[in-house]
Amino acid sequence: MGDKKIVAVVGATGAQGSGLVRAIMNDPSGGFSARAITRDINSGKAKELIKMGVEVVAADIDDEQSLEKALQGAYGAYFVTFFWEHLSPEKEMAEARNMARAAKTTSVKHAIWSTLDDTRQWVPLSDNRMPTLQGKYKVPHFDAKGESNRFFTELGVPTTFLLASFYWDNLINFGMGPKKGPDGKLAITLPMGDKKMPGIASEDIGKCAYGIFKNGTEYIGKTVGIAGEHLTVAEMAAALGKALGQEVRYNAVTPEEYRGFGFPGADDLGNMFQFYRDFEKDFCASRNIDVSRSLNPALQSFSEWLAKNKGRLPLE
Repeated sequence: MGDKKIVAVVGATGAQGSGLVRAIMNDPSGGFSARAITRDINSGKAKELIKMGVEVVAADIDDEQSLEKALQGAYGAYFVTFFWEHLSPEKEMAEARNMARAAKTTSVKHAIWSTLDDTRQWVPLSDNRMPTLQGKYKVPHFDAKGESNRFFTELGVPTTFLLASFYWDNLINFGMGPKKGPDGKLAITLPMGDKKMPGIASEDIGKCAYGIFKNGTEYIGKTVGIAGEHLTVAEMAAALGKALGQEVRYNAVTPEEYRGFGFPGADDLGNMFQFYRDFEKDFCASRNIDVSRSLNPALQSFSEWLAKNKGRLPLE
């Protein structure tokens, strides 16, 4: 273990971090070892990692000192925030600042910051095509991450900026999957029109991140966007129908309708999908499938992901 480079993984029990930890553990000759950072080392998921032989340490991304302690001696670090736990862009930015500072203090040689596009570069606050939220954002959970990139650059932390895509796992965990309508038929409801949306299996994000670490310094200072496939929602519905053996329709709604659905974060997500739709060309171009596959040769297509996960879809 002593000669292996330690990669400290924030959110190691979450969707992105667990994929990276497992990728490292599944490559014992790869020259890296995983240090899982989690708030609760007694959680079921943390205990699973301990059983796998992973070093698990407790730290809170709201506490810079606990992060510094957790990063001591690490070669690399994977940083991610958890917007949907609190819905606060300001909290997310404070956490990103803490992570950047802790990485600088502990002389981390390679940080990967899981960020997203600052949509205000495409849709300024003065642009009324989509509503401004919380006074200063268009898509809060995107913009706060994008704005936080500067914490890493200003401190000179050697960082790769990783842009993920829509998680296909959202169809399982986030209530976005096919639902039965009054006629008993399944439909997937999203405001994407006929535009393509980059998507990815969440476990593949961690595998791509591992590919970035394995490439040494090649991606330091660069932004890398990843996706498993670019699909229209109609194409997703067709693939879902094939996997489930029953028709799945695409229920196309407008972003305005989606924002009005009323669940927590509906306005944020309505704006997000509108951004995907209105800037399809830029958004897809920044998430190159060939690059993603070069980092992660086991990259899954949507159909491959469905073959493994169709039984987990909650078909209401």
